[in-house]
Amino acid sequence: MKRRWLAVALGAAVLVIASTVGALALRGPQVDALVLQPAPLVRTLQFSARVATLSRVDVGCTVTGRVAQVRVAEGAQVRQGDVLVRLESDELRAALAQAVAAERQAQARITGLRSSGRTAAQAARAQADATLQAANASLARVQQLVAEGFYSPAQLDEAHRAVEVARAQQLSAQAQMQANADVGTDVAQAQAQWALAQAATVAAQARLAQTDLLAPADARVLVRAVEPGQIVQPGKALLSLALAGPTQLVAQVDERFLNQLQPGQKAVVVADAFAGQRFAARVLSIAPAVDAQRGAIEVKFALEHEAPAFLREDMTLSVEVETARRERALVLPQAALRGPVEGDKATVLVLQEGRAQARSVRLGLHTLDAVEVLDGLKGGDTVLRGGAVQAGDRVRARTVPWAPGSAAPGATAQGNGQGNGQGKGQGGDAGSALTNAMGR
Repeated sequence: MKRRWLAVALGAAVLVIASTVGALALRGPQVDALVLQPAPLVRTLQFSARVATLSRVDVGCTVTGRVAQVRVAEGAQVRQGDVLVRLESDELRAALAQAVAAERQAQARITGLRSSGRTAAQAARAQADATLQAANASLARVQQLVAEGFYSPAQLDEAHRAVEVARAQQLSAQAQMQANADVGTDVAQAQAQWALAQAATVAAQARLAQTDLLAPADARVLVRAVEPGQIVQPGKALLSLALAGPTQLVAQVDERFLNQLQPGQKAVVVADAFAGQRFAARVLSIAPAVDAQRGAIEVKFALEHEAPAFLREDMTLSVEVETARRERALVLPQAALRGPVEGDKATVLVLQEGRAQARSVRLGLHTLDAVEVLDGLKGGDTVLRGGAVQAGDRVRARTVPWAPGSAAPGATAQGNGQGNGQGKGQGGDAGSALTNAMGR
């Protein structure tokens, strides 16, 4: 009896199992699916950048000398005209004093020529005129006495010579007066000597001024390569300065992403060492030429607000640029596309009356893990996401939650530059390892 009941129970269990398997076979296997709903879609690019200032200059001396003082330290902020380094200057100060003395001597000579020299020349001219007048009178008397036979002809010759000497003295005095005039040769020569002395003074002052190395503009000291007591020479950089100005970020971006970038796009920046302190930037400019060796193009970013205090010259940062946004879009994961994408055309499988049906769709914005559907689907459609399912197969949908920017379980990406897709917010840590994925 027991064996009979056992056989009946076993047969009933087999019938139940068989009917269940048959029902499942008619309904088809379970496949991951999602119900299509409008959602925000943001496409971003992520890459590394570095901090750069508008200009960096090296400051050096123009004279050879010994360093007396170094007045700045690395990291110091300096104002235009501040003394950065001072060289020993005793010898140059003495040379300046000598040049100033020579200038004053030349100036005094001009003053003398225009005062006492001119007076002396006038007196000499008056004396020469009087001498000539006396010599002419003496000549007249001698001529008369010779004619009367009282003087010999020799005395007449002597009187003529006296007149000639007096006339020569008069000419000399006249020339001296002309030389002492404002346009005279002596004054012109003295003025030339004074100008030469003035130039020597200016040169000495310039050499002395070169012993002080001044800040060419408001700046920050990046490198200090000099110490007191060091002998320095022209041509050697003693300090490196970052001139004050708007802080910029410079990035080398793979040329494949050039079509996604344009000036004015917003960006979020973060430093690995300060991951919790993000700040805003925007694309300032895109270089007109591509670096042929690296296949990269230089992109510059301007900060939207004042630069954070922790930024340092040449610091490496992570930049995430928003390159496209859709506030409401029908969005599918890339994994839902079946077969190759041809231009903007692709195929997906949708659940319709319990079976997988092929549907041709037109695509729009692409991101790292998502794609916008422009035509071919509508909100509420159930799209099959995975599984080895063919069009016409019976399937059962297993709805799996998904949002743009959430990768499939176990998915990874590798590389250097990145294209990314996200829902609301920026999502992910821009300071983490960057990925490289194409977004068009």
